[in-house]
Amino acid sequence: MTQKNHSSSTRSLAHRITWTALAIVAIAVVALDAQAQSAEERGLEIEHERDRRDTGWGDSSVNLNMILRNRQGQESSRSLRTSALEQTEDGDWSLIVFNEPRDISGTALLSYTHRVGPDDQWLYLPALKRVKRIASDNKSGPFVGSEFAYEDLSSQETEKYTFKYLRDEVFDAREHFVIERYPVDPKSGYTRQVVWLDKEEYRVWKVEYYDRKESLLKTLTQSDYKEYLDDYWRPLRMDMVNHQTGKSTTLIFTDYEFRTGQSEGDFNQATLRRAR
Repeated sequence: MTQKNHSSSTRSLAHRITWTALAIVAIAVVALDAQAQSAEERGLEIEHERDRRDTGWGDSSVNLNMILRNRQGQESSRSLRTSALEQTEDGDWSLIVFNEPRDISGTALLSYTHRVGPDDQWLYLPALKRVKRIASDNKSGPFVGSEFAYEDLSSQETEKYTFKYLRDEVFDAREHFVIERYPVDPKSGYTRQVVWLDKEEYRVWKVEYYDRKESLLKTLTQSDYKEYLDDYWRPLRMDMVNHQTGKSTTLIFTDYEFRTGQSEGDFNQATLRRAR
């Protein structure tokens, strides 16, 4: 090989090495950019997709059987019906009415969820024949003796939390995103919630709730999902277990109906008083 050819070959090799190095750097930059998305941004991205998939259902109603268990496993049950009205500019509205047993029949809870700021909730107690406004300080309290708090019964609007992606995980034979959400409301009964959403449909299957002392307080599992209107998934069973008291509450859902023509006039304090 002549000196000229050797020099040209050396330059060509150096050129290839340089471009290889640049390619490695570029790949590293892309990887760093993916990491730079941050766990917070990734968590919010997953939440936005969950919210997007559950938009447009309009209104709904469903019958529920509520089963309460004490630490010893003794059970009592209640029959109720809940209606919901989707809001495009703010959080959704809901109305829960108890049918049985007789001593709480007619008890009703009206909720106006807000994307920003505390929710508005009113409880109608037929025995007292009056509507009681639920103070924001009491939102972490149990709803009629169940393991569901008042704040659990409001629609879970994205703006009510900040988010953080934790990991991917197989749970109950499904691939899930596991994210953490932190309530914005300083009066929330929780410091954080860990949420499992399946990767296929972004359905929530499990939520762990941590109290103000950062101890695990409750775990919610949702199961028996069914699709409605070819778009919207709803669990037909919810189980809330309180790890600190040993109590639990199960909700069984039947007879879902959507787009029944409900309007804002069906969700006010006057409706609350005459709800049966």
